[in-house]
Amino acid sequence: MSVVKSIELVLPKDAIYLAGSSIKGKMILTLNSTLVDPIVKVELVGRGYIEWSEEAGASRDYSRNVICNNKADYVHKTKTFPVEDSILMPLPTRVPKAPQAFYFYFIFEMESCSVALARNPLLVEAEEKVSYNCCRQGTICLQIQMEKNTFTPGEKVVFTTEINNQTSKCIKTVIFALYAHVQYEGFTPGAERRSRLDSSELLRQEANTHMTRFNTTKIVSTFNLPVLLSVSSSTRDGEIMHTRYELVITVHLPWSLTSLKAKVPIIITSASVDSAGCQSSEDGVLPVSPDHQN
Repeated sequence: MSVVKSIELVLPKDAIYLAGSSIKGKMILTLNSTLVDPIVKVELVGRGYIEWSEEAGASRDYSRNVICNNKADYVHKTKTFPVEDSILMPLPTRVPKAPQAFYFYFIFEMESCSVALARNPLLVEAEEKVSYNCCRQGTICLQIQMEKNTFTPGEKVVFTTEINNQTSKCIKTVIFALYAHVQYEGFTPGAERRSRLDSSELLRQEANTHMTRFNTTKIVSTFNLPVLLSVSSSTRDGEIMHTRYELVITVHLPWSLTSLKAKVPIIITSASVDSAGCQSSEDGVLPVSPDHQN
């Protein structure tokens, strides 16, 4: 009969952990008999793996698909529990040879991986000279103001858009969209470095406001960021992916067959969130719980 009957890890059900949060749980060690000189530890390992295929030799007479991939270890933490007198001994129970459970509680603090940036007011401007009605010209000025451009997942974003319409035409539609750009870094089987950029739209708002000619209009907009967002990251050696975000404001000018865009960089940093988990006690092995029978 094995000395160790079972090992069970208990974590909060359906928990989602963000950068900077804590992982709380417990390990239940059930013994059939005495365990001498045990080493009891829990390891948290987080690995990333990416893979994609792309066409090689497209400019030649022949081409083929190659697989690009990469991997990296992001998290490796260990919690070792001291064992009193280097022995785990089942306590006497009313049932002979009944298995005895020991409870070990642990907390892993996740690294924030945040980008340290000053949260200063931000001002972005764009200007476009447009032609319309064959020979007429005018200017559209777009200005975006934000108190800050560094946020945490789930936070509210507030910004003001000012449109100076120096044309004889009205403006009716302004689109606000938040984009995520993820760049993946990988290698071919021949160790050639490759990169891939994927962009996706996370949020979109449309303002249908009648902006009169030769006038300035202000629009105050708000939206809540998604709760699940990767933190912004810069390009560093050894990383398999880098994420950046931008808020794109587009003024549609259908009467000139063009549009005016302004792009605002958005920084996502780690959330100061402590995910709910099992209630912890002091480090180390806790006093033996009441009799635990399976």
